[in-house]
Formats: sequence, structure tokens, C-alpha cells
Amino acid sequence: MILVTGATGFVGRTLISNLLTNNYQVTALVRQVSAVFPAVVRQVVGDIQDLGFAPFSASPDVSSFKDVRGTLTGVDVLVHCAARVHIMNDLTEDPLEAFRAVNTYATLNLAKQAAEVGVKRFVFLSSIKVNGEMTDLEHPFTPDDDYIPTDPYGLSKYEAEQGLLAIAKETGMEVVIIRPPLVYGPGVKANFASMMKWMNKSIPLPFGAIHNRRSLVALDNLVSFISHCADYTKTPQAANQVFLISDGEDVSTTELLQKVAKAFGKKALLLPVPVNLMTLAAKLLGKGDVTNRLFGSLQVDSSKARELLGWNPIITMDEQLKKTADAYLEHEKTL
Repeated sequence: MILVTGATGFVGRTLISNLLTNNYQVTALVRQVSAVFPAVVRQVVGDIQDLGFAPFSASPDVSSFKDVRGTLTGVDVLVHCAARVHIMNDLTEDPLEAFRAVNTYATLNLAKQAAEVGVKRFVFLSSIKVNGEMTDLEHPFTPDDDYIPTDPYGLSKYEAEQGLLAIAKETGMEVVIIRPPLVYGPGVKANFASMMKWMNKSIPLPFGAIHNRRSLVALDNLVSFISHCADYTKTPQAANQVFLISDGEDVSTTELLQKVAKAFGKKALLLPVPVNLMTLAAKLLGKGDVTNRLFGSLQVDSSKARELLGWNPIITMDEQLKKTADAYLEHEKTL
């Protein structure tokens, strides 16, 4: 039995579909019963935030917070996708504690209770922000980088990782930590959805001369890897390991826009405006933080996933972008 938190989210729904295809029994932790799941999926109503208000500890006292051990009994693997996601312009009075409540405290409380009832493996969906925000060209992040993030979201994930590894050492429950970069696929939102809108409408953009390198991971590839790690009998080498995961096809912002346009059957209208000029303009407009995402590099080394676990991407970037564009167009028809 595999229990998935964040089951109705962007990753969770596709993950459950993948697990069912591979004949796993699945329990979905949901805030409210959802019609999106087949009848064979057992749904348990609950909110991960209810576990998030105990003091931080690698070995929290299970008597101090909501008891979910009954829900976890009989579960072999827990895949923890639920999180308070990164928020631009966060207006919370104390962003770090808001992220910690869900991403750190709740995660560790859940893991401690899982270990108490005999869950064999805890798969944690972390974030590449634990490694940092940017890389130098051709110097990708690795799982062994020694870095403590200062970003509240990244720090909350880092603290969760450290606590999980401590729980694994104390209890014997296996932990697998996965740090994805930007995930894209059908239903993607935020900045990636905006980019798709621009390319579908053939809006001219000044991004024709950007020579950075960025790693991304297709939703199908990420879900494939999570499912691979969830099978503890086939992947014993994954126990208590950290993995970075990507498509293995690093692209520049210019190349990505061209690929997205191609997925719509169009050609990107990109003007070769110098990056330094755009960077200066962004700073003058108070948008300097945007330049890192558009012009900076962020590469990850995912060779550990392939070499240690024998996993390989199941879909190319172009194939996933085509699926994403098709889903976008179908959604537009319903509006």
C-alpha cells in the first residue's frame, strides 16, 4: 500500500495515475473527497497543516500533535508531495515560520508517526532550492553540495531533509529525498503557463539572445522516478539517499521559448536584445529578481539517479511540451 499526500496537486494526481497503472494499491490523503480519483483509490480526508504546529525536533513526541497513526497503519510506502509552495512577494508576517509549519514540522511529525507504525519507506519531494538559486555555466548542482539555503522556502525543505535523515537513522525507516528543479507538464501554472500563453499568441519578446543553461524536469519523468523510488524491493540502493532529477536536456531561455512555440506549431518571435541591457532595465523597474530566472543558469547533475538506480527519462522535453501545449489548448476551448 502506498499513501500519497498532496494527492490532488500538480504532481500528486499524475503520480497516483502512474501507481495505479503499475498495479499498486493507493491511498490518497486529501482535504476533501475528490471525484478525480478512480473508485479503487482509497481517500482519507485530512490536512497536512494539522501536523505542523509542534516544536521542531528530529524526534518529535507523537503525543504533542494530531495522531494519524491509524491512517498510516498498513501503509508500506509514504510519498510526501504536500507542501507550502514557494510564493513570490510573500506577505506573511513571518514567511520562514509559515513555511516551516508545513514543510518542516508537519513533515517530521508525519515521518515520526509513519516510523512508529512500521512504514518501510518515506519518499520526500523536496526542492532544488536546497542547493541554491543559480549555478555557473557547466557547473551543475550535485546531491552532495554542502550548502544551507537562506531562502525561507528552501531552508524549510533543508531542515525537513535533515530531520528525516535523523529519523531514518534512529528508527530504521528508509528515507528517499528527491530535489526537482522546475516541473512542467499538462496543467502547469504560474510563470510557465504565462510563457505558454505568450508563445501561443505569437507575442514578440526581447529574449532572442540568452545563452544561459537551465535544467527542467517533465512531470512524466518526475512521476516515473518517484514511482521507481516507491518500489523499495526493487530499489534498495535508494534508501537514505538524496537525488537530483531532470530531463537531462539543459536549455537556454531562448531555446525553451523556441521549443514551446514549436509545440504549438508556431515559430517564436524573439528579438536579440542584449542581456545586460534587459538586466539594467529590470533593475530600474524594481524587477531585478526576475532576471535570475530569465537570464541565470540553474543546472543539476542527475547522473546518480541513472547510475545508482538504473532509471532513465521516459519522455523527451519536446514530447512533454507537446502534451502540455495540447492540454493548454483543450483548456482554452472550455473558457
